[in-house]
Amino acid sequence: MRRLSLAAITFLVGAIALIGLSQASFAFPDRPIRLIVVFPPGGSSDSMARIVQNFVETKLGQPVIIENRPGAGGVVGLEVVKKAAPDGYTVAMAGAGALVTDIGARQASYDPRHDFTPITGIASSPFLLAAAKSFGGKTLKDVINIGKKPGGSLIAHGGNGTLMHLTAEMLNQKAGTHFDLVPYRGMAPVLTDLMGGHVPLGILDPPSAKAAIDAGQINVIAITSKGRFSILPNIPTMSEAGLPGFEATGWFGIVAPRGIPDDVAAKLNAAFVAALMDPGIAEKIRALGSEPMPMTSAEFRTFIDTEIQKWSAVSKAAPPPKPK
Repeated sequence: MRRLSLAAITFLVGAIALIGLSQASFAFPDRPIRLIVVFPPGGSSDSMARIVQNFVETKLGQPVIIENRPGAGGVVGLEVVKKAAPDGYTVAMAGAGALVTDIGARQASYDPRHDFTPITGIASSPFLLAAAKSFGGKTLKDVINIGKKPGGSLIAHGGNGTLMHLTAEMLNQKAGTHFDLVPYRGMAPVLTDLMGGHVPLGILDPPSAKAAIDAGQINVIAITSKGRFSILPNIPTMSEAGLPGFEATGWFGIVAPRGIPDDVAAKLNAAFVAALMDPGIAEKIRALGSEPMPMTSAEFRTFIDTEIQKWSAVSKAAPPPKPK
């Protein structure tokens, strides 16, 4: 009887704990949610977070507190989320640099494939291969011909370990060119030097470059999206211009700590996806030069895995990056 009573008590304690967990999950959210943005205020990811913030708050019925935790290209913020309780109350807005790329000797204490629960994509944006007005070529074929000559030219990009870096490296690999890849501290100084004619070529994103393009201060050779881009419809894709299958996009998405309950992940996914499907929010995202990227959690996980495979292959075939 004593053993039976102990067994019964153990069962009851376990059952009560499970019920408590189930009720806590069912009641989610019952307090504010912290949204870690892994870059400083004013950047693309911060803007995306603030565009969807109010809608997600309304959908979930709780405040969404944006907290900027920049550092190491997004690694610092993701390490905060990795260590957070797996209850759905801490999530991150992160991008490909911290979740996918590994070139540039970036050290992180997490494995993006195993330490996070993907919630959904948020937005994506292609890159531009742009040229200074003084550059001696107008088409991608011109660029490739120049790049095949030893010491022919260079491409400036936004920093070692970024997708801009890997996009330039993929050009060298696919086209058989020998461009010297020069890292900058972000896209803004790349654009400045392109406009000033101090560098011949650069990798930019549409939001950074749109004003300079409209003002005729730089030439755009091609865009790295799969198809024509809505805000720059006259710019040919890299595939159209002579490199079939060339595609590269920057993107942001929402991730949570590993192990959050499935129904909590589903509620977060539903809230963010509903925001991205709202016509007004989608219009604001497109005004920034990006496209909404709503996904199920499973789709986003598959997308991250595919991006890791793609860019790891480019990274492994790349020479050591130049110092900053």
